[in-house]
Amino acid sequence: MNRDTTTSPTADWGQLLWDPLRLSAMATEYAVDAWQRSILYADVRRQRGNQYQEHLQEQTPNVLDFASEVIMSGLELPRPVNYGLVRILPPADAPADPKKRPFVVVDPRAGHGPGIGGFKPDSEVGAALKAGHPCYFVGFLPDPVPGQTVEDVMRAEAAFVRKVGELHPDSRGKPAVIGNCQAGWQILMAAAVWPELFGPIIVAGAPLSYWAGDMPMRYAGGLTGGSWLTALTGDLGAGRFDGAWLVQNFENLDPANTLWTKQYNLYAKVDTEGPRHLQFEKYWGGHVFLNDVEMQYIVDNLFIGNKLSTAQLVTSDGVRIDLRNIRSPIVVFCSYGDNITPPPQALGWITDLYRNDLDVVGHDQTIVYATHDSIGHLGIFVSGSVGRKEHQEFAANIDIIDVLPAGIHHMQIDEHHDDAQEGEPASDAYLTRIRRSNIDEIREIVRPDPESDRRFAAVARISEVNLACYRSFVQPWMRALVTDQGAKWLEPLHPLRMGYELWSDRHPLAAAVHEAAQHVRDHRQPVSEANPFLQLQAQFSTAVRQMLDQFRDCRDQIYAQAFDTLYTLPLVQAMTGQSLHDDAPPRPHPSETPEHRQYLAQELTRLEADIHSGGLAEAVIRALFFVLAARGEADGRHFRHAEQLVRPRLGSDFDMQAFRHLVRRQALLMRLDQDAVVSAIPGLLNDIAPDEIRQVAEMIVQVVGSSDVLSAQEQARLEQVAALFEQADHQAQAASAPAMPSSASDTPAAVVDTKPKTSSPKPKAPQKKTASKTPAAPRTSQTRRGKDK
Repeated sequence: MNRDTTTSPTADWGQLLWDPLRLSAMATEYAVDAWQRSILYADVRRQRGNQYQEHLQEQTPNVLDFASEVIMSGLELPRPVNYGLVRILPPADAPADPKKRPFVVVDPRAGHGPGIGGFKPDSEVGAALKAGHPCYFVGFLPDPVPGQTVEDVMRAEAAFVRKVGELHPDSRGKPAVIGNCQAGWQILMAAAVWPELFGPIIVAGAPLSYWAGDMPMRYAGGLTGGSWLTALTGDLGAGRFDGAWLVQNFENLDPANTLWTKQYNLYAKVDTEGPRHLQFEKYWGGHVFLNDVEMQYIVDNLFIGNKLSTAQLVTSDGVRIDLRNIRSPIVVFCSYGDNITPPPQALGWITDLYRNDLDVVGHDQTIVYATHDSIGHLGIFVSGSVGRKEHQEFAANIDIIDVLPAGIHHMQIDEHHDDAQEGEPASDAYLTRIRRSNIDEIREIVRPDPESDRRFAAVARISEVNLACYRSFVQPWMRALVTDQGAKWLEPLHPLRMGYELWSDRHPLAAAVHEAAQHVRDHRQPVSEANPFLQLQAQFSTAVRQMLDQFRDCRDQIYAQAFDTLYTLPLVQAMTGQSLHDDAPPRPHPSETPEHRQYLAQELTRLEADIHSGGLAEAVIRALFFVLAARGEADGRHFRHAEQLVRPRLGSDFDMQAFRHLVRRQALLMRLDQDAVVSAIPGLLNDIAPDEIRQVAEMIVQVVGSSDVLSAQEQARLEQVAALFEQADHQAQAASAPAMPSSASDTPAAVVDTKPKTSSPKPKAPQKKTASKTPAAPRTSQTRRGKDK
């Protein structure tokens, strides 16, 4: 029985106090129910302990809910790692389409075991399968290969993506890769070094700029004196870092949920909540290990050093890991309800790397961000509602994302309340809109603070000093004292592991509790929802949760104030090499180097040479960009309509990568000098037959008018484009028949015969007017290079 005690009618205690017999009966009823729930709660927790022990005995423990087969083992690579690639077997009644691009889901190795990306049918894996894509999954074993490093894992992930690409040579595009949390930044590192392997990359809840935001976890390094504690923990594990410590950090962020809400929810709904609780605890309690060198690298270079988002990391063979090298679209999915990776940390790398929109365009990088209002960190890749909405829409629109032009875009997924229109699937529950954004919008979310950066720079320097002291004076003693067997004995004593270890069938009272639970299930007597004592229980739970939330808020405020006070002290900053009168930024900005400025100038000069190059395809893309630039936004209906019109003209040998390059190149040209690029359209059509020019012009009208009434500005631009195509039509006819005399009767037909030659027709569209726009049309600029910033 599942009760919602929050909506129960309020008890009238005044009447109950005058009726002691009724009050006594209700108290007895509640007491019986409470006792039975306590027995059932203890039994579920017993099952939790058994599940934990069984999970430890598995050779490849995971919580993946889909059948799979091993494709590649990281243990067999030249630099072996404990990762592996498996193919997700699609259901027999829904086979994958071999022509669709494959998806690769990579799970985070941040303390828990693998499988969370395919934890349930409504998940990232489930969304990819539902959309008909071949799907692969990258997981890992609980123990690392001795000596493996973060760079080794990065190389292994690149090898897995390369293998998937080789298995699908005829797909419409390169593999789309989803990286959850820690896997997000690791996948971006691999894509920065081997950009040719990757298709669109989706990073969900991935922290990339650790100094950004205002969440309490970012203060931990400074308040504990840096990463020496990480080194000590690794030494106590004899070279292995127990992921349970990372999980405990997550637990400490929300003491109300850890200490009370999660337990109370099971107790209050124990009749129905047991299976769900056990399913989640199988993942949450599946702690894995990292090598001490892996964890030290992560803490020093990312958590405290924040070097990834500023292009300061270099591989062992001298390759700089610069996220600006990534040529695949990067989709950043984050949530304002995430207390581990809030939007500033997920998006801060953009403001760390780029000063303005021209920087983004000059590096030919496409960034799409989508935010959720309330879902928590795990919900980003676990929640069924997110799987049915965001991840399903990401998979359904992945080919659209792949051809978006360079720049920053915002994706918004709304409930689809409109009636299905012609060419639109009636089953679509959501409408995905993509609009042109800019770095100023990102900056409003991230709120960069140079003074805060100065404090974190001081932390990074102090961490280096403390770590050097530990390694010089303490670490040799620790490594001499701790043995492999001693580390094994210490593992079960971890506070999180003890909860699983102490209560299972190995406990002497477990058999009695199990037998009592069986008896309770056979004679269950649930209390009525109107019982006043049940209502008091719910009110007490609310009070406890609020008290713990207040404790958390006060604690976090103390952490922030202590951190700011300590690392703002002039003495502390002077000891870390920062002067009070130093106006230099606390860390270098990659976009301000002379080499970067020279690179950007060369790229833009190379673009200018392409303004008058191309043919029919370039002319069509330029025309669409120009007309739809006034919108700045498009939804899925426009893309489907455009594909229906364009696809038959592309032929069976259509090359998705060539088409993607074509679209993105023309978008860059439009961003560079829109007027010159549009004026060059007639010249691109010199060798095209008149009939084909007119057919293409009609197609442009249909695409532009799909789903919406045109605004006055769009209509004016459409007429301007029609005039350009009409001019090209005249030129083509004159070139084919130069000796023919001109007369009124010989005037070529207008591009569209429903309007005068000087005007292009308004396409038929619904009466409802929306602000629908195209992502392939960058924000227009009436000025030349250098003024659109």
